[in-house]
Amino acid sequence: MTSSSAHESSGVLNKLKSVVSRGRVWLGSDLRALFSASPNEEAFEELETRLLLADVGVSATKWLIDVLRREVTHGKAKDTSLVDVLQSNVLELLARVEQPLIIEPTHRPFVVLMVGVNGAGKTTTVGKLASRLSVSGHSVMLAAGDTFRAGAIEQLTEWGERTRSSVIAQAHGTDPAAVVFDALESARARNIDVLLADTAGRLHTSAGLMDQLKKVSRVMARIDASAPHETLLVLDATQGQNALTQAREFHDALGLTGLVITKLDGTAKGGILLAIARELELPVRFLSTGEDVGDLHPFEARTFVRALFAEPNP
Repeated sequence: MTSSSAHESSGVLNKLKSVVSRGRVWLGSDLRALFSASPNEEAFEELETRLLLADVGVSATKWLIDVLRREVTHGKAKDTSLVDVLQSNVLELLARVEQPLIIEPTHRPFVVLMVGVNGAGKTTTVGKLASRLSVSGHSVMLAAGDTFRAGAIEQLTEWGERTRSSVIAQAHGTDPAAVVFDALESARARNIDVLLADTAGRLHTSAGLMDQLKKVSRVMARIDASAPHETLLVLDATQGQNALTQAREFHDALGLTGLVITKLDGTAKGGILLAIARELELPVRFLSTGEDVGDLHPFEARTFVRALFAEPNP
C-alpha cells in the first residue's frame, strides 16, 4: 500500500467511525462484555437480536451465529475470543465483495450506467465519481438521463461545472434513451475516457422504470455492443432491508456489476452490507459518508470492519 493510499484508508476509517457511531453499538466494546463469561444461550440470543436490528438480515445472521456455536461446541474458542471469531468471519464475508471499479482502457468511452430509486443520492454520486475520475486523470462526460425528476438536469449540470466535466442534456421529459444515445455518440467523437449516465429512479417495483432502463442499455448497444461496461446501483444504507430488496429487483432486471452504498452519515447501522454480501455477493465499489465531493470512498472491507467493531487506530 502506498503512503497516499494508507493515508486515505486512515482518513476513511476515522470518518466511518464517526458516521456509524449511532449504529455500531451492536458490535462495540459491550459485545465483549456480553461474552465475558462462558457463552450461553442468552448471549447468543442477544447477539442474534443485535444483528437483526442492525439490518444484517436473516441469512447472514444465521450464518454468523452458526459459526460461533460451532466454535463453542468444538471447544475452539473461549470467552472473549468469540468476538474475534465474529470479527474474522464478518471480514471474510465482506472481503468477497471488495472489488474496486476498474476503468478498462480498451473501452473508450468506458460507460457507467448509474441506477437506483429516487432519494438514494444517485445524481450526487455521479458528481462525486466524476470528481474522483477527473482527479485521477480521466476525461469525463455526464449524460443527464434523469429527465423525469424536477431539478435533476440542473443538478447534474452544476456537478459538470464543478468537476469540469462535459454534460449532455436535453429538455425535461425527453426520452432518457435518446439523451444517453446522443451522449455516447458525442463521447466517442470527442475521445472521452469515461461516460457516466444518470437515470431516473422511480419506485424499483415499477415495471415501467425497469423497461426504461433496459431500453437505455439496448440503445447504447447500437453504438457499442459491449456498453454499458458497468451498471452501478446506488443504495441508501438507511433503507435497511428495503435496500436489499431493491438490489434484488435491479439485479434481476439489469444484471448489476456493482453497488455504491450511500448515506452512511445518517442513521444507517452498516449491517446491510453483510446482508447483501451474504445473499447477492454483488461487488461493493464505493461507500459514501457525506455530501462533500471527497466523501466517496472505494470500499475496503478491513477498514469498514474495523470501524464497525470500533477498533482504535494502529
